[in-house]
Amino acid sequence: MATGNPDRILTLPNLLSCLRLLGVPLFLWLILGPEKDGLALVVLMFSGFTDWADGWLARKLNQTSRLGQLLDPAADRLYILATLIGLTARDIVPLWLTIALILRDVMLAACVPTLKRLGYGPALPVHYLGKAATFNLLYAFPFLLLGDGTGDMTTVQTLANVFGWAFAIWGSGLYWWAGVLYVVQVRGLVAADRRT
Repeated sequence: MATGNPDRILTLPNLLSCLRLLGVPLFLWLILGPEKDGLALVVLMFSGFTDWADGWLARKLNQTSRLGQLLDPAADRLYILATLIGLTARDIVPLWLTIALILRDVMLAACVPTLKRLGYGPALPVHYLGKAATFNLLYAFPFLLLGDGTGDMTTVQTLANVFGWAFAIWGSGLYWWAGVLYVVQVRGLVAADRRT
């Protein structure tokens, strides 16, 4: 399987990842400033589309790169963090959920010095389970935002809440499961390094 030029920076997938990163502060401003939830949802949908498109284009156009392998998960993490901050500040998601998801990322960040010491760079390749977790969380947040309302909830809001919480619960469980597997993988690399 072709891997493209790993040192290439200017690629269409990397451009999409950069556009996705620019949407993070825009999303936060929309949700916390003027509370333009409709526009915030559009930004989240654009983020989800570009998340899929940059990976698909990287494979299709043979434009995978080291930068892309860093930008893509970084954009995902920033969207998750920004969305958690915004939805928690608006009392759409509880603080405990935000803390639980942030603690998982703190746990993984603690592995970075070990990975660098072993020569693996800042991160290991993203596992399929981690992608599934991110997918669930990035679907949960728009549903939860759509389900936010005051007074009598409409059928759409009720369904959005049900789907949003289903994705959030599954996503949170998978997010932690992927994190634990990541730590186990890092421990395996440390053990292999000690043996050699």
